[in-house]
Amino acid sequence: MNSTKKPDLSIEKDLWSRGFKLIAGIDEVGRGPIAGPVVAAAVILKKDFFPIDIDDSKKISPLKRERLYHQILKKSYVGIGIGDVECIDTINILNATKYAMNIAYKKLAKKPDILLIDGNFEINSEIINVPVIKGDQKSISIAAASIIAKVVRDRIMNQFSHIFNKYTFNQHKGYPTKNHIDEIQKNGVLALHRSTFSPVSDIIKKN
Repeated sequence: MNSTKKPDLSIEKDLWSRGFKLIAGIDEVGRGPIAGPVVAAAVILKKDFFPIDIDDSKKISPLKRERLYHQILKKSYVGIGIGDVECIDTINILNATKYAMNIAYKKLAKKPDILLIDGNFEINSEIINVPVIKGDQKSISIAAASIIAKVVRDRIMNQFSHIFNKYTFNQHKGYPTKNHIDEIQKNGVLALHRSTFSPVSDIIKKN
């Protein structure tokens, strides 16, 4: 079935055949939460490293993500970009995502020839952009970037759970779960919360 199809190298092989040597897959994690940053990653996979078990980060277990995370770091060029809460509330989540993606690819050790971006938008870049809708389900490069971004963001949110111990950020990762909303209503809104996102904005107005 198509729903079980894993990302492959079809897009990359087509681009290689057209002369693009360094292909960067770019993805983000953290557009939906009501707390914490949006994290983007850019990954250029080396041609001798294409593990068949790479998949969209949302479809694999935390343990497997960690294992793949370390493999990707060792065998690829990786860049990471972060749009913090202030950035998100100031320029909106879409622009904060583009900002983080720009930082991510600019931190790569090698300049890519082309960018494969998960989504239906381009980023402000002098490099050719190729938006790929559901790219983390189609391109191994984008799927690898999704794994890096997911692990990095989860680690950040786990750290916040130690700093703000009345909030279980290690569990909900800042997403608007019932438990998270209950925590906000009981303990208040933190600077870590996105004030422009509902229900945070609604709670702020009521108080």
